[in-house]
Amino acid sequence: APDAQRVSVVGDFNTWGGRRHPMRLRRECGVWEIFIPGVDAGACYKYEIRARDGRILPQKADPYGFAAELRPSTASIVCALPQTTSRRATGAGSRLNTPVSIYEVHLGSWQRSDNGGFLDWNELARRLIPYVTDLGFTHLELLPISEHPFDGSWGYQPLGLYAPTARFGSPQGFCDFVAACHDAGLEVIVDWVPAH
Repeated sequence: APDAQRVSVVGDFNTWGGRRHPMRLRRECGVWEIFIPGVDAGACYKYEIRARDGRILPQKADPYGFAAELRPSTASIVCALPQTTSRRATGAGSRLNTPVSIYEVHLGSWQRSDNGGFLDWNELARRLIPYVTDLGFTHLELLPISEHPFDGSWGYQPLGLYAPTARFGSPQGFCDFVAACHDAGLEVIVDWVPAH
């Protein structure tokens, strides 16, 4: 927002007040920045932008955030980076001279829980990974998993580009799911869609 009059971080830690944490504009690159000490993990936040003409625009989620609220809420959530495991070489699909067979799936519509809700990352790992490996696939391609406000978009209208949707659980749960895929010999492809 290089032409904005002001950009602020607002959240439940400052009663969503735009005058409490205004950001500093780095004019040489058009980037706004701030460090806010004492904000705990789990805090919800957004950006408040005052346009050049003084209008306050609708609050914006953090496109670089690592976690976000479940719809219909749209705030970003402060969180630590998930713990990852070192990746070992996977199955035959990881070698350039072997066949590749990709199973593409939209996780929200592949299967549902008994009560009709979404499966969480653990249950997806328990059900989907054996299903895909039993069919002989080498790769699992996930349709967009970035947080998005409208189920019908299937993730093609994301709020947070790096925040796995809360529909299936936490960002750590996603990392654990990918690790389980690798342990089963499956490569993972994630559709990353910054715009439809």
